[in-house]
Amino acid sequence: MFKGKGYVGKILRINLSNRKISQEPLPDFVARNYIGGNGFSAYYLYRELKPGINPLGSKNKIVIGTGPLTGTLWPSSGRFTIGAKSPLTGFWGEANSGGFFGAELKYAGYDAIIIEGKAKRPVYIEIFNEEVSIKDARHLWGRNTKEVTLELQKEDKETQVLCIGQAGENLVGYATIMSNLHRAFGRSGQGAVWGSKNLKAVACRGTGRINVANFDKFVELAKEAHRRVQEDEAARQMFTYGTNLLVSAKQAIGEFVTRNHSTGVFEGADKLAAEVLKEKFNGRPRACFGCSNACKEVYTTSHANPWAPDMVTEGPEYEGTMAFGSNCGIDDYDMILYVSDLCNKYGIDQISLGIAISFLMECYENGLISKEDCDGLELRWGNKEAVVALTHKTAKREGIGDLLAEGVKRASQKLGKGTERFAMHVKGQEVSGQDGRTHRSVALTHAVGARGADHLRSLVTVDQLGYKAAARKRYKDLFKGKSKKEQEVILNELCNPYLENYKAYAVKITEDIFAIRDALVVCWYTCGWPPIFWIEDFAKIMPLATGEEAFGDVQELMKIGERQVNVKRAFNIREGLTRADDTLPKRFTEEPMPEGPGKGQVANLKVMLDEYYRLRGWDLETGMIKRKTLKRLNLPKIEKELDKLKKMID
Repeated sequence: MFKGKGYVGKILRINLSNRKISQEPLPDFVARNYIGGNGFSAYYLYRELKPGINPLGSKNKIVIGTGPLTGTLWPSSGRFTIGAKSPLTGFWGEANSGGFFGAELKYAGYDAIIIEGKAKRPVYIEIFNEEVSIKDARHLWGRNTKEVTLELQKEDKETQVLCIGQAGENLVGYATIMSNLHRAFGRSGQGAVWGSKNLKAVACRGTGRINVANFDKFVELAKEAHRRVQEDEAARQMFTYGTNLLVSAKQAIGEFVTRNHSTGVFEGADKLAAEVLKEKFNGRPRACFGCSNACKEVYTTSHANPWAPDMVTEGPEYEGTMAFGSNCGIDDYDMILYVSDLCNKYGIDQISLGIAISFLMECYENGLISKEDCDGLELRWGNKEAVVALTHKTAKREGIGDLLAEGVKRASQKLGKGTERFAMHVKGQEVSGQDGRTHRSVALTHAVGARGADHLRSLVTVDQLGYKAAARKRYKDLFKGKSKKEQEVILNELCNPYLENYKAYAVKITEDIFAIRDALVVCWYTCGWPPIFWIEDFAKIMPLATGEEAFGDVQELMKIGERQVNVKRAFNIREGLTRADDTLPKRFTEEPMPEGPGKGQVANLKVMLDEYYRLRGWDLETGMIKRKTLKRLNLPKIEKELDKLKKMID
């Protein structure tokens, strides 16, 4: 039904153990009920992985998924997703990035790739339309992502490459997969899964095309969408400065993560402003496939740069600036730019590495570890040389880097001595550059994320930035049947970052909508600060792409998004997750913010979590999914399995 209408209708399955390569049709049921991208990962990983498998064992599987908008004319449609059980958390794992590989995969004739088994020796996969082969990668093993990419593009520069660096080979818990040199599938350790399978890279080239159900109307609506992006004020700011424009905004509201989340105000913030980065390193915009926003920035260092003279690189994003800058007490872009580039070459997540380093620094500052414990490094705040050294050591698993490579949860468990209180993680994944004390909805967002602390699967911004007009549009059901006075009260409380009121509703709705965004797959930044596109826009374009009229029903799309959230929840419950895992470091719930606009604030997680569970149809005591919720979402196989495992509530 869907073949030739947004989808190409084929899935490529590759078994690295027996080297069997096969194609199978994309089931209409999967397209209809999960759409694509992370939806494909949710369906196939839950269905094909048994609970309790080793994430770094041969039984784990990799799902590379595109969506019905990937590679089309719709703005920011170059994204795609990669999913596998996470070696960092032992729970659900996924990553999402842009670039050009996703579109190329569809042009080659595939909506998704499922990779299973384990190769006996290093290999890479080569795809050219129908020609698919598993090739020897021993000559690529040990090389960084830039070297691998350029090597695989020697014969054809249009070939799109996904690859891991040395961090993935060394099974670093938060290793990434890189595309287009600087596009990172950063979170949940997907690169380590590739390394465990001896999979170095996937190179893809396609010469096909993507058809849509109603070409003329699709193009008309896509052109209008591009115009909206080009005229949007926030998008223009992103075009000019990239995501580092957040530095000044975060500092102003007291949420610029500093010294391992100990505060939200950094004395060196002025030196890390986006304008400084742009001017000093001659920032120039770069776009992913089909994007009018072009939020990526290419920078050039001078001959006098003390870390990397005459270097041309892309990034860092705001999260990288936070991770190696304010988070470590550093205000030097010369060093931050260098470390960001190192991370991309090694294939290592900048958020997790930066938080891991700051964890060790805080332990050192508090006398819980010594200089001798840290390979002779003096881990004082602001020590740039130590940050660079720890980046190399972690990617190579050398000395103290071997400990950091496990992530802060496991590192703190091994160190003991009370270091656990400085381990900023949820479910084992390091907390990103937000703070639930000054942004209540993000406290809940981090706590309930399927892959652990997560700022990209339900980040609410109306309370953080006071976007009341956007709040009315996004969360309009809150205001139905209310008087103008009641509506104003609700709006004020919803947009107050220091109140728990209505945050559970906003997180739940945003999470469902963002699940659709990540199934289509389109970029976060068109749904962000405030949204250019929302669920109503997706309901307009989807029938034009696929010919499926049900996709034009907003409520039906919301139900599909909700289904994906619940499948990931079921995956985690099967792995042993309980309500106790939906928590936050005590720093956010017990230690008041020491300074800034949010001084004295802590997050009351319990009240938000109770309300969130009620809205989700999950049990308040255990966090398990209720039977009626699974029935409503038409998930009979999950209902049967969880019932058998006694992990479901009636």
